[in-house]
Amino acid sequence: MQRTRAQESRAAIEKLYITMRHLFMRGSYKPMGVSGESLVDSLLVLSPEIYGLITKEEEIELEGLLYVMERLPRGIEECRYIRLISREGYENSTFPAIVPAKRKRNCYRVDKDQMYVEMTRGRSDIYDILTHLTFLYIESEKIKSNSTDFKGRFDLNWQMLEKIIEKEENGEDFDKEVGCSYLSHVIGRTFDETHAAVQKFESSPHTSSLFSIVYHLGKLAIDESFKSLDREISFSSTLRLRVGHHVYGELWANKIKSVLFEEGLLDRPIHVVSANLHSFLNTIYGHQAFGLTSFDQIESLAMDISVGAKNHKGKDILTYAQKNGFIQINDESGTNINVQVFDTARMSKETILPGLKIPKELNKKPIIVVMDYAFGEQAYECFDELLKPFETSEGKSYPLDVHSASIMGKAGILTGKKGDIMIPDSHVFEGTADNYPFKNELKKEDFEGFGLGVYQGTMFTVLGTSLQNKDVLSYLMESSWSAIGLEMEGAHYQKAIQSESRIRQSIRKNVKVLYAYYASDNPLETGSTLASGALGMEGVKPTYLITYKILEKIFS
Repeated sequence: MQRTRAQESRAAIEKLYITMRHLFMRGSYKPMGVSGESLVDSLLVLSPEIYGLITKEEEIELEGLLYVMERLPRGIEECRYIRLISREGYENSTFPAIVPAKRKRNCYRVDKDQMYVEMTRGRSDIYDILTHLTFLYIESEKIKSNSTDFKGRFDLNWQMLEKIIEKEENGEDFDKEVGCSYLSHVIGRTFDETHAAVQKFESSPHTSSLFSIVYHLGKLAIDESFKSLDREISFSSTLRLRVGHHVYGELWANKIKSVLFEEGLLDRPIHVVSANLHSFLNTIYGHQAFGLTSFDQIESLAMDISVGAKNHKGKDILTYAQKNGFIQINDESGTNINVQVFDTARMSKETILPGLKIPKELNKKPIIVVMDYAFGEQAYECFDELLKPFETSEGKSYPLDVHSASIMGKAGILTGKKGDIMIPDSHVFEGTADNYPFKNELKKEDFEGFGLGVYQGTMFTVLGTSLQNKDVLSYLMESSWSAIGLEMEGAHYQKAIQSESRIRQSIRKNVKVLYAYYASDNPLETGSTLASGALGMEGVKPTYLITYKILEKIFS
């Protein structure tokens, strides 16, 4: 029987996943060698939506390239050797840390040919970067083909691009329109498309210019083909030993629980939230500091702060918060997840939101712990460690009185548009038999009447946002799964919550679970994928509405 495109794509995802695990355990591989060929072939079969024109023989995918370069360290396109490492002491060296614009990780360029990239967020982070690198190598081969013939002779446009790079590196001016003309031939795109892409890369301060990126990607491919200067990706032995053992999650969780212990907060009702680090702060203290009496007023405040209004309300809220029970815990473990603690007993106002009073008895005044977004499998590592009892150096054990676990996340929507809201009632972990149905305290009707689309149903936890295409996503939406969206952490959070509440019984069995996502993209809609850009101001209303509703549920 002939397989459908969805079946071929799902098989390609599984092959990618298995191959990446194998190469990681092996320790190194050459991306354009026999080992890397399996990754390349599988990615081409899958043809992820986020990588656009990846299967075209001559045309370079430009939006996908910008998306990837903003998530990789600046200058990585110049390096033949890329080494993925654990936290191994480079933070104490003289090498300056390079932090990608859209992915929190420390990277170190140790010389002109080598880039070291810290991987402290688990396997999902490793698979994510390997997928991005595979995409770059595929595009570099196109650049090489467009710039040379079979004998290795250079095209005139490549030679002229090389002169432009010399001028750029020497800080000399050059005619960008002339440069775009040369570049358009090298990348197989029209002049208009090339010119627009050059401007997009210029507006991103954390990436090199498109001229430089294309030139160096092509140069590495040319050097490998005609000078036998092979590219290589390797994994340090320390990284291979640490992955999967919760090394960073344990350090992170112990720091948080130590602060709660030192502040005398461990015996109070605790509500754990995974969300961004601005909406809960602005919502709670916006109401208390400025006397805001409705969601509309809080949304208006959030809009002012988001556009950088000159009224300094964001700073005023922070100053007020620090005097009224707000504690900031900055990460030092390597997880890149900062945490905020809200002690309602130290708040000078009796309401947390309009009409919602804080309990009068001290032992009933809740503690809200808000952690920044985790990444993929890291969600299980951090949540699992956080929910365990706190062990002191004297050997005493203090269980956490966790009353609720709330997850506010960004997700790709399948049945609506950017900015809409998804309320899951189950998470299905892609490629496994792990299914997590649960009772969600948040309901569809909680969000109706606010002018946003609201959808309730099954959500898929995927191995990576880069590993999806329309065929797979259409199958998930149109089959009996009736999926409403996809994200990367939901099943991992559920695994931790159910492990700690039902098996280890570290926290109460009847812990309340609140899940809601806002749509950062629609991967089925051309022009609405993650590569098309951030949600921007459209994300303010759903973010703050979910925050508002979580707080309503917690305090009612």
